[in-house]
Amino acid sequence: MSLQVEKLEKNMAKLTIEVSAEELEKALNGAFLKNRNRINIPGFRKGKAPRKMIEQMYGKEIFYEDAANALIPEAYEKALEECTEDIVSSPKVDVVQIEAGKPFIFTAEVALKPEVTLGKYKGVKVDKVDVDVTDEEVTAEIDREREKNSRTVEITDRTVREGDIATIDFEGFVDGEAFEGGKGEDYPLTIGSHAFIPGFEEALIGAEIGKETDVNVTFPEDYQAAELAGKAAVFKCTVKKLQEKQLPELDDDFVSEVSDESDTVAEYKEEIRKKLSERKTASAKSQKEDAAIDAVIADAKMEIPDAMVETQQRQMVQEYAQRLQAQGLSLDQYMKFTGTTAQMMLDQVKPQALKRIQSRLVLEAVAAAEKIEPTEEEIEEEIKTMGEAYQMEPDKVKELLGENGKKQVVEDLAVRKAVDFVVENAKETKPSAKKTSAKAKGGNASEETAEE
Repeated sequence: MSLQVEKLEKNMAKLTIEVSAEELEKALNGAFLKNRNRINIPGFRKGKAPRKMIEQMYGKEIFYEDAANALIPEAYEKALEECTEDIVSSPKVDVVQIEAGKPFIFTAEVALKPEVTLGKYKGVKVDKVDVDVTDEEVTAEIDREREKNSRTVEITDRTVREGDIATIDFEGFVDGEAFEGGKGEDYPLTIGSHAFIPGFEEALIGAEIGKETDVNVTFPEDYQAAELAGKAAVFKCTVKKLQEKQLPELDDDFVSEVSDESDTVAEYKEEIRKKLSERKTASAKSQKEDAAIDAVIADAKMEIPDAMVETQQRQMVQEYAQRLQAQGLSLDQYMKFTGTTAQMMLDQVKPQALKRIQSRLVLEAVAAAEKIEPTEEEIEEEIKTMGEAYQMEPDKVKELLGENGKKQVVEDLAVRKAVDFVVENAKETKPSAKKTSAKAKGGNASEETAEE
């Protein structure tokens, strides 16, 4: 096998890979042996016709495709080992020459890892995130816990209120005519859930149980059924049953049921405050990391080839498919249920794919610039952690990783340390009054922030 590398524009390269005529002949013969039982030749039993007879009848090209498919993966892998360039995408393969008695030649167009020119990466400014926990947040969290422990009881002595669960029969009419899909029976509707079109649930507030109520609404202009979009409708509704959620009282008995750490309401409030504080602190740390890395990306220069992004997109969709599989759902089933296509999913993850690539590249550049490397102890600890996750001994993990796998572990640890370096050197600032106001109005705030 021989390899030639031609650099192209935008961090792309074309690998021209040549496989000997002898190797091609072996692959052609392998394709013949694989397919001969499926080929009919008059005068021969299936699988007994000689290769030359088959090629004379169907053409020499009959085995070319299978031979090429057999040769390309192995030849490409060998080319990767020989190539000194850092390839970061799947190859786009094109067969240049395939003919018995001649070398097999194909090209593989690939993306090369782009160079990064760092701008400012020490002392980047990030907004300070407030981690103080308010009394209102504690109350809201406790109310959510009470909601989870609520019970549903049937109501018979009043009309419909916000938050009630009304079991209704309904039928909709437009211009006095019933329309398809506008009728339902025994439908449980939580008032205020916004499950129905705007105005429907609000119109049921005050309705009496067992009495028909007219609900007048107008379908939104962008309603999914075009024939109903923008039209006024009347729904004849009857509330057949009414239920409400009753939240438990916030007292020591409730606390004893929901908490293993607290006995009194006062203790429980402090427990919740502490948990919220830990949660907000962790969230603030994550936000600071994201903001600091975004700032480094914004001031860096790099030309990322499309093929590199496309490869990352496919990888992210595959990762999602694996998560679905763990839940017992195939990607095909998911797309069918949600009405999405493979291309739609690729398009959806494209911004994340680009951000993931940019982040990795700038952090690798920071690690190189600052000579950041993990210690042997950190590498051993990481391998130990991996072993615990997969229930393996560290030595077994090392064996499975091999040299390339261990190199990847070292690079990943260096990137993590680069994150810490950037964050530790970032300057937290408070948004100025102008910037905060612009954000509140949904505008673009470009004003400088005032350092704390």
